[in-house]
Amino acid sequence: MGRAVPERQKHAGPRVAGHARPPVDAPQLPELDRLIHERIRLGIVSALATNESLSFNDLKRILKTTDGNLSVHARKLEEAQYISCVKFFEGRVPRTEYRLTATGRRALTEYLNQMEEWIRVTREE
Repeated sequence: MGRAVPERQKHAGPRVAGHARPPVDAPQLPELDRLIHERIRLGIVSALATNESLSFNDLKRILKTTDGNLSVHARKLEEAQYISCVKFFEGRVPRTEYRLTATGRRALTEYLNQMEEWIRVTREE
């Protein structure tokens, strides 16, 4: 006797290389920058796009996140050269300050253009 097909697979349609094949008339949507698309990273670059610079504590407060979570996401953006990080002391207090780089500003602009295209296509449907 044949194997039962789980309900979620019954209407999945044909598959190509592990992915569902899009309908023939499906619009071609731009691929989103996965680095920025994550919520905390999008928040970081967006906050920095509207401010000359922000401290670690400012970003933590704005994004309502933890030290560890912010550190991990900021480091990924730093490695991609989307943001720059400067560490210094104010008196005896260590301070970390972030700025959006030209590369980061271009990436955010491109991401926003891609999202606008997704929205435009979705509203046309």
